[in-house]
Amino acid sequence: MGKRLSKIATRTGDDGSTGLGDGSRTMKDALRVQAMGDVDELNSGLGLLLCEAMPDDLRGELITIQHDLFDLGGELCIPGYSLVAASHVARLDALLEKYNAELPALQEFILPGGSRAAALAHVCRTVCRRAERSIVALGQAETLNQAPGQYINRLSDLFFVLARTLNRYGGGSDVLWEKGRNAH
Repeated sequence: MGKRLSKIATRTGDDGSTGLGDGSRTMKDALRVQAMGDVDELNSGLGLLLCEAMPDDLRGELITIQHDLFDLGGELCIPGYSLVAASHVARLDALLEKYNAELPALQEFILPGGSRAAALAHVCRTVCRRAERSIVALGQAETLNQAPGQYINRLSDLFFVLARTLNRYGGGSDVLWEKGRNAH
């Protein structure tokens, strides 16, 4: 990994370019920078979710995911570098299985909401989906490892399941979509 930042305002990006972890420079609107930014936004949203009350084991799992997202950003920052592996995806699969097993089967679509923690998990889910689209676009333009795309795909599913879990933890339930509610 590259050097840690000791100086934040370098003024080298005033021309619309930014430095990558391998020392190269690219434009700030490049697909790689878009993907990095979306993953960073997701990690920030996850940080906000972690401000909410939740079970300690879930908190620890989400903190691990925060570190994974930082690693994912690092992988995106250094072309050809690999940090996220199949084992990361397998860990998310196990979490999906664990938390989904505790939930009742869905009979209807649900709306984002319920408790504040659940609503924040839904926001993380939607930002995660955007990050996935950015990674897919980058992967169509450049060669990428498979694990980052798989990881971010599983993570959006996990945020959906965790939103439902957090609603139950908060003493509530899913907010169900009501077919025909707005029909005239």
